[in-house]
Amino acid sequence: GRAAGRESPMAARQPFTDTDTADEAVRATCDDATTCKRFATSKGYWKDPYIQYFVRSVGDRKAPEINRGYYARVQGVNHLLDAFLRKTQCDCQVINLGAGLDTTFWRLKDENLMPRKFFEVDFPTVVARKIHNIKTKPPLSKPIIETHSTDSLLLDAHSLESDRYCIIGADLRDISSLDEKLKKFQLNPELPTLLLSECVLVYMTPSHSSNLVHWAAETFHTAMFINYEQVNMSDRFGQVMIENLQRRQCTLAGVEACQTLDSQKDRFLKTGWEHVDALDMMTVYTMLPQDDVARIERLEFLDEKELLQQLLQHYNICWATKDKLNLGNAHFNVSLMNGHVSCERTSK
Repeated sequence: GRAAGRESPMAARQPFTDTDTADEAVRATCDDATTCKRFATSKGYWKDPYIQYFVRSVGDRKAPEINRGYYARVQGVNHLLDAFLRKTQCDCQVINLGAGLDTTFWRLKDENLMPRKFFEVDFPTVVARKIHNIKTKPPLSKPIIETHSTDSLLLDAHSLESDRYCIIGADLRDISSLDEKLKKFQLNPELPTLLLSECVLVYMTPSHSSNLVHWAAETFHTAMFINYEQVNMSDRFGQVMIENLQRRQCTLAGVEACQTLDSQKDRFLKTGWEHVDALDMMTVYTMLPQDDVARIERLEFLDEKELLQQLLQHYNICWATKDKLNLGNAHFNVSLMNGHVSCERTSK
């Protein structure tokens, strides 16, 4: 099935085009990811007090290997993100591409790990839903208001703009429009920037994803790009994943970059990134703090360990860096997966 899923990719809704059905199917994967995370947190895999405001019910039971897959994904991505925030002492910005109903902004606020500004981009229809939830749920809106210093907070159907948090409805395949919207909302190309995409690039054609990754390398002199998605897709298990998604009209348009860890890295090396690493999620799982892994493995009995292994070998985290400011990003090693990160920033 579509195991350790994804957030949501992008594409503006263009009525009456053949991409429309595909875009709609991709948008549906945003809900998959959120409901899977909601279930895993309800079981105690990790804490997320905010996800309940985006998905009310815990929903149907998910298989233990799916829950562990999401646990590995969330922990792995958070460790790299938090390490970047620590390295830059939070004097940076974060852009979550295809953010879906992700709750990272609220986690960072609670942990005093807020970057100067946190941007999210997604389909206008997904953005409209997220903004509606924020507007109607005080636990979501209060932290945004608290970090906003001026009187006016911009809010309309497809964008929210405050001092520290910004949500934009845009199409990641239209780079010039994306760039223009981000700059309109005070994106600063001079600041160290972390870009994050989780199961987003795989839904775009290789040329569209290369353009996006190239734009990021061209725009920021000191940056890190974290990409989480499928890998090793040419074997039988990968083929079954592709077929399952196709039955839902969901085409993995970018699957050729997902053949191997090397093909994942090549996309970044060919578009101007200086240093790239990639690990499959089984490797990441073995590198996470093992006392916590032991804790989550006690939550549910997993009969066949091979199931988890097979699943995790078909996802990876790839991270690319450019380091003009010599932060030492090139050596962001996953050994950073230990230790707590905290950085206080009071000034804007």
